[in-house]
Amino acid sequence: MSVNVDNNRVLISGELTYTTVKSAMTDVPKMMGNISNVEIDLSNVTRSDSAGLALLVHWMRAAKQMNKPLVYSHIPAQMLAIASASGLDELLPISSN
Repeated sequence: MSVNVDNNRVLISGELTYTTVKSAMTDVPKMMGNISNVEIDLSNVTRSDSAGLALLVHWMRAAKQMNKPLVYSHIPAQMLAIASASGLDELLPISSN
């Protein structure tokens, strides 16, 4: 998994799985410090599991603690299916773009 920041957008690439999310737990919140309105773009995520979804919830909490608006864009279908099955799809701030 890799993370790139471009203006207010954080682009996540690669896998968001149990083996990859640990470093992202702290990396992305650190990057949010320099961003006023955070968009996390998941269009380049190739694979995800429930740990990836837990990571999105973690980032939501981190942004809230920092008083920063956060929105997710291009959430992969696999991740949306897991979110829907767990009832989290209604809680995720998903961009309509």
